[in-house]
Formats: sequence, structure tokens, C-alpha cells
Amino acid sequence: QVQLVESGGGLVQAGGSLRLSCEASGRTFSNYVMGWFRQAPEKEREFVAAISWSGGSTTYADSVKGRFTISKDNAKNTVYLQMNSLKPEDTAVYYCAADRLVVSLWPTDKRRKAYWGQGTQVTVSS
Repeated sequence: QVQLVESGGGLVQAGGSLRLSCEASGRTFSNYVMGWFRQAPEKEREFVAAISWSGGSTTYADSVKGRFTISKDNAKNTVYLQMNSLKPEDTAVYYCAADRLVVSLWPTDKRRKAYWGQGTQVTVSS
């Protein structure tokens, strides 16, 4: 059974930092791109960041560039999202996803990704 399990969410003040983790299990994710999406209340799910299997290619939403960093540890089957300088508008449920779609297409592709986690809540207070 394929599972993506997120952790690391919580409540933080504006300007603070959080690191999200997503551990993959149940299959080999070789050649899969891993990424993060988020969904705020009454809003559509939106792309945040993605990283290639090798970690050599990354892409970010404009709204998080310079503040968020995606990385991965293939030995641990885990992808991370380091979030700095958090803003109240970053408040959302953050979802991990995995798909074979190339990294460069993740910001604009609207198709549902192959695998999803259950989500972790991030709340940024002003």
C-alpha cells in the first residue's frame, strides 16, 4: 500500500519558520517527482514546490520563492519543505504529492497527481 505521510505542521507567528516532512512508503519512488500543494479554506488547491528524483531540479510558486525551500533525502524516502518568513496568507493544509510528471510542468498542470498524502495544517498568526 502506497503511503505519503506528512508531518511538521502547526501554529506559528508571522515571520516564523516551520519544516514539513513527507515520508513515502509502500513502493519505490524512483524517477518520481515529489511536491507540495496547499489548500486554504474556500480556496482551490494550489501548487507550492516540486523536486526531481535526483534533487537536481526544483520549481516554486511565485508566492513562496525566496522563502520556501524544497529538498529530499532519498535514503529516507522523505521530502522536506522548509518554510521561512511565514505570512498569514500561508495558512493552509499542506499536501505532499508524487507523480512522474516532469518538474517544470508542476506549476501549471491541473491534473490530479498520482499519489497524495493526507495533509498537515499550517496556521500562521498575525
